[in-house]
Amino acid sequence: MGRYKAESGKQTLAAINPEVAVHALTQRLMDEALDAQVAAADIVLDCTDNFATRHAINRSCVRHRKPLVSGAAIRFDGQIGVFDLRRDDAPCYHCLFPDGEDVDEINCATMGVFAPLVGIVGSTQAAEAIKLVAGIGTSLSGRLLMLDALAMKWHEVRVGRDAGCPVCGGRPAHPHVS
Repeated sequence: MGRYKAESGKQTLAAINPEVAVHALTQRLMDEALDAQVAAADIVLDCTDNFATRHAINRSCVRHRKPLVSGAAIRFDGQIGVFDLRRDDAPCYHCLFPDGEDVDEINCATMGVFAPLVGIVGSTQAAEAIKLVAGIGTSLSGRLLMLDALAMKWHEVRVGRDAGCPVCGGRPAHPHVS
């Protein structure tokens, strides 16, 4: 309470593992600042709770061809998706959730979230990021994993790249990464 999440997280991580280096940013990243952070990253994890920020992160990931591990939790529903933008055939976040004025903005601050769900979504995002960094296993790229925490049931939806997507549809070919 009364502290930035980034600073609290940095302190907690340092207590668990003093060897880890954490650079805590406590300001909203926009435009060039966001672009610079994405360009410097190997993988981007989106843990935000609003569509405007998610779409800004996605656009930057597409621009820099960085894998995006997206997670969201609201009430008792969670979802995790990987958008491995190093791959020419991979969809981006916008292919699945088009940006538009008709989207109702709901977030956990106003709607609430089942606390254990945040841990489940975050742990799954971490697992996906580790797999991508290590180059092991099969990522969720091209799939959206959804959890109904009330019933504790997982559902999976395949997501294809939209050739007409205004964000990733015209990106140039890149050496294939598997």
